[in-house]
Amino acid sequence: MKNEHSAAQAAGQQDAKGGFNRMRSKLSFERMVDLAESMGLENPLFACHDQAAKATTLIDGKEYINFSTYDYLDINAHPEITAAVAETAARFGTSAGASRLVGGERPPHRELERAFADLYDVEDAIVYVSGHATNVSTLGFMFGSRDAIFHDGLAHNSLVQGARLSGATRYSYEHNDCDALEEMLKAHRAEHRYAVIVTEGLFSMDGNIPDLPRIIELKKKYDCMLLVDEAHSLGVLGKTGRGVREYFGIDPTDVDMWMSTLSKSMCGCGGFIAGRADLVRFLKYGSPGFVFSVGMPPVIATACHKALEIMLREPERVHRLQNISQYFLHYAQSKGLDTGAAQGYAVLPVIVGDSLVSGFLSQALFKRGIYVMPISFPAVKEGTARLRFFISASHTEEHVRAAVDAVAEELPRAKALVAEYQAAQGAAS
Repeated sequence: MKNEHSAAQAAGQQDAKGGFNRMRSKLSFERMVDLAESMGLENPLFACHDQAAKATTLIDGKEYINFSTYDYLDINAHPEITAAVAETAARFGTSAGASRLVGGERPPHRELERAFADLYDVEDAIVYVSGHATNVSTLGFMFGSRDAIFHDGLAHNSLVQGARLSGATRYSYEHNDCDALEEMLKAHRAEHRYAVIVTEGLFSMDGNIPDLPRIIELKKKYDCMLLVDEAHSLGVLGKTGRGVREYFGIDPTDVDMWMSTLSKSMCGCGGFIAGRADLVRFLKYGSPGFVFSVGMPPVIATACHKALEIMLREPERVHRLQNISQYFLHYAQSKGLDTGAAQGYAVLPVIVGDSLVSGFLSQALFKRGIYVMPISFPAVKEGTARLRFFISASHTEEHVRAAVDAVAEELPRAKALVAEYQAAQGAAS
């Protein structure tokens, strides 16, 4: 009996191990890392930085030009922020202590939400402890099986996961194709109770901007709600960094839910939804990511609020970011690099096609003191792997030229290395 139990236990462990291995096979990043290590290459993922990652960073004591920071406006580690955070920590500690619903709030929570409501000229806002959970929990809570979610084909993972969680019927339209969106709305909107259109203010992989005025027209014509994810457009677009609504000059009340993360231009973490007061109240009393999660630490709320103050007080930071982003775009194009649909705002891809090429190219740049990460399937479509450069207001033209020149030099070598490897694999099989 004991032997039978041991055999059954061993079989169960083997099944679990097999299931885990099948799960691992989905992780393209992990496969790429394993392959790189087998070829004696370094793994640049999870690099440990020795200080705040700005336009340059220190890794193991070596300085790198850094294109993997969300610090778009060069505000992270600003002395006003660190001073305000220290004062808040001394008064409230480093934790909210519990869910805000049951454990109460702190003044920094309410001040931050009021600041974002004012920024968008809407009635109220709700702040979540996680940016990813903001989208997942909001969409998952607000919509159900009788509803429809129409989202851009390149919508962020958090938006797609929220749509899946909701149980609503999910329609994915071709990236930035409003005609395709209208065809879907014509064909399917009438089948559902409620519907929401979901897009981004600046797409995090391609660095391009949606036709928001046209999307608003469609939203009104087909009786939909509209959520705009401004994770990468807040602080980046518009003369003062107010985002895609300032860029287009639209009425902010034409968008039902303004969403953004707080980890980019706001130098913290978390996310928010800004909109009508009744919508925000509904989320505060029911959204699982808010109700059942500890509240945002007061020190983070203070940091984000101070970052917002600095952005609005110093619009020259926004102008510097926009100027250096445009410089990167045009310089890269002058070197014959494929920047895809990027429009020159903070997110600049260099598309190389093959996932292995992107990994080897990132490795080559890392050896040359340039820190930029590869992006491959499933984060982007097969055949569109890339290096994704995040631009900061603190980057200089010298930083850009050094990086772009290095890419132009190393890309043919990376392609040749991959071709050699694939030929060897083919011969071995």
